[in-house]
Amino acid sequence: MVGVFEVGAVPFNPDGWGPLDSTAATVSATTTLPLHVPFAPFSRSEKLGRIADFTRNFPSSAANQSNRPSSRHGTGNPSDSPFDFSLYVDAFPLANPEDDSSFRLVDAKPPPRPKFGPKWRFNQNRPQLPQRRDEEVEARKREAEKERARRDRLYNLNRSNQNQQRREAAVFKSSVDIQPEWNMLDQIPFSTFSKLSFSVPEPEDLLICGALEYYDRSFDRITPKNERRLERFKNRNFFKVTTTDDPVIRRLANEDKATVFATGTILATLMCAPRSVYSWDIVIQRVGNKLFFDKRDGSQLDLLSVHETSQEPLPESKDDINSAYSLSVEASYINQNFSQQVLVRDGDKVSFDEPNPFANEGDEVASVAYKYRRWKLDNDMHLVARCEVQSVVDVNNQKSFLTVNALNEFDPKYSGVDWRQKLETQRGAVLATELKNNANKLAKWTAQAILANADLMKLGYVSRVHPRDHFNHVILGVVGYKPKDFAAQINLNTSNMWGIVKSIVDLCMKLNEGKYVLVKDPTKPQVRIYEVPPDAFENDYVEEPLPEDEQVQPPTEDAEAGEANVTTNDVEEAQT
Repeated sequence: MVGVFEVGAVPFNPDGWGPLDSTAATVSATTTLPLHVPFAPFSRSEKLGRIADFTRNFPSSAANQSNRPSSRHGTGNPSDSPFDFSLYVDAFPLANPEDDSSFRLVDAKPPPRPKFGPKWRFNQNRPQLPQRRDEEVEARKREAEKERARRDRLYNLNRSNQNQQRREAAVFKSSVDIQPEWNMLDQIPFSTFSKLSFSVPEPEDLLICGALEYYDRSFDRITPKNERRLERFKNRNFFKVTTTDDPVIRRLANEDKATVFATGTILATLMCAPRSVYSWDIVIQRVGNKLFFDKRDGSQLDLLSVHETSQEPLPESKDDINSAYSLSVEASYINQNFSQQVLVRDGDKVSFDEPNPFANEGDEVASVAYKYRRWKLDNDMHLVARCEVQSVVDVNNQKSFLTVNALNEFDPKYSGVDWRQKLETQRGAVLATELKNNANKLAKWTAQAILANADLMKLGYVSRVHPRDHFNHVILGVVGYKPKDFAAQINLNTSNMWGIVKSIVDLCMKLNEGKYVLVKDPTKPQVRIYEVPPDAFENDYVEEPLPEDEQVQPPTEDAEAGEANVTTNDVEEAQT
């Protein structure tokens, strides 16, 4: 027969928890409950998490041998045991206290390490379960802070790479010194140019001057393995004549052939303005109902930019051979010599209606033909521009005109592509790199070829013999493209090009008679129009100093800028 378990009588305490004080003695005599069971007092506001915790691991120590629970669990602190025996030490007497020193657990292996990693080790001497959730939250916060800091570093690094070009452009100087008495009339952001579009009918050739030499097809077979040395043509004259100094344009203007006059270089600069980074300026003269687009003597338009749209900054020192100014002079020098070296020098030339209008009798002039072409912009508005081609070639018994230009490599470390290794096997990668670093220059060359109605444009790849030698160069290859196909490849829209020209012409035709200058801002993608004195940019033009309280720039800076302009003129005269 199974025994019956009797709970016994439990007195009711209406005043609180636990047994009644008055019946504590009687209860101990009448009840069958076990005596001396430890009781942990608590209040009703406290949250009960557990009755006993058997999962805590504590270092074993013999610091307190008063009873088994405290000696087995460490320092003897009552809170270090599953139950609190501190109030009833005498309730559990040991038969032989000395036997406790030889007591050992059956499993002597060390307690397992927590799975939370090294970050929990510092908390081993304290109970871990009560704080584990808080520590997990804190650890997650720390990991989130580290991840956020890492993302911020990557974000700032990417932004610095993307805006490096814009930051470097901030140190560029304006191509012309803006004088205090100049009046700014308008500023046009490049963002408005991208939306413009204008279609022009087929132009007509009014006149062709000069003479052309034939292109040597053997240069098409040049590779980096059989490179050819770039020669120097010091005896040939190259002319960079502005619009109003051209005798043919003056004659056409007197004959009222058009109302707007310019050169192919100036038009290409306007058409590709949104791709430009460096500062440039164009002088605009309104005379009667006619409009002339000019360039200053020693203008930036006479030089070829190098790495203009690259993200890799160039040295700022003007004396460095890899600075922007030094590379521009070197690129112009290479381009001129290359355009004459690729010709067949046997004396056979193709002559046109008139000889070179800028050469004197007996001068040895470069192979160039000037095509004066007229476009119809409106019912009562026509534009005449002087365009250039450098060579001619026979294709199917027909003469095809060519434009010849040269890309130059100065140091593979800046571009990241070594032409001698990649040009023969990965020519597309080389061209893609050049399109990224020299987008404006290639677009201007393409625009000039389209304006001149050239059948083919030849691009030469010219590199230094040594990266530190900027005097000696070699030709590594020559590639030919059709201008319209190449324009589509570099995303150059002809309608957008003419839309930019038409908008600027319409804006200038609303101005009063006088002289103006269109300046590309050196730090922002925009152009500004200034009204300047009639004698500005003339040889005898001298700025009158303003009172000190009205001066914008110190006189020393003006003097330095004047010296820079004189140096530019000297370089250009040395090149011509």
